[in-house]
Amino acid sequence: MPRLSRCLSGLAAGLLLAGAAALPAHAADKYPDRPIRMLVAFPAGGSADIVARMVTQKVSELSGYNFVVENRPGAGGNLAFDATATAPADGYTLLFSTPGIAINPSLYRKVEYKLTDFKPIALVGEAPLVLMVRPELPAHSMQELIKLSKQKPDAVRFASSGNGSSSHLAAEVLRSMSGLQYLHVPYKGGSAAITDMIGNRVDMTVLPISESMPYIRDNRLRALGQTGAQRSPIAPDLPTMAEGGVQGYSVTTWYMLLGPAKLPDAIATQLAQKFDQALKDPDLRKRLTNAGVSIINQGPAQTAVFLDKESAKWAKAIAASGTHIE
Repeated sequence: MPRLSRCLSGLAAGLLLAGAAALPAHAADKYPDRPIRMLVAFPAGGSADIVARMVTQKVSELSGYNFVVENRPGAGGNLAFDATATAPADGYTLLFSTPGIAINPSLYRKVEYKLTDFKPIALVGEAPLVLMVRPELPAHSMQELIKLSKQKPDAVRFASSGNGSSSHLAAEVLRSMSGLQYLHVPYKGGSAAITDMIGNRVDMTVLPISESMPYIRDNRLRALGQTGAQRSPIAPDLPTMAEGGVQGYSVTTWYMLLGPAKLPDAIATQLAQKFDQALKDPDLRKRLTNAGVSIINQGPAQTAVFLDKESAKWAKAIAASGTHIE
């Protein structure tokens, strides 16, 4: 009887393990059965919000999934990042992130999350930013702006879309590589920064190309350079920073889908497949390209490698610049 008892116990344990292993796949079979909340760490109308809505709309059209985009700005993105890291790992709270998730652990002296609190799902694409100045500022090139900035303290007031944003860090890297001087004025999103640029309350901003082009085309702001390694197809006449004399400079913003770390692999794979299908759609590809986004479209494993590399790159850049936020 003891031997029979042990056999029955072993069989029961095996059945329990098999059942547990099958749970993620079973959950994925029924997923999603309600709307999926997609957190964006910046206000409505910014590039992350625009791209998130473009992509989730196409995924919805092709798959029937129902996404609700929720803007959760604040603390350089940390509010949205923390909310995702601590959300139930059921696939109903996801994050559509820009580089802040990789930047903030090095930029802020204390953050509540670690990169290991997230499961990378898909890397959508990347886009350059554009450095713009108000038209009245007597600087028509990067070299003229650098020279002007050194004439007196706070000669150039730089409006970013927020502490820890791609906008902020792109300028910090530029400062460390070029000697550009400025007074940093962080805003809650790019729209607020542009409003004060047009009102002549600040002198310079660096924003994603999709947010910048309308103001450049109607001459409300003057572009001095774009931050990518190559010129963007939607702004072929706008030189890169390297072409403007800052050799080796290249910074882009990117767009990534993540979930909580314990999100079942089956659900992560299912989501990645739906995003892959959407990102291969000609209509979406055209719309993203017209917004200045170069489509990357990588799955979970490649996205995880990319995120780790970005974290290491920004940790090095932030240490070199000496920039930290309490």
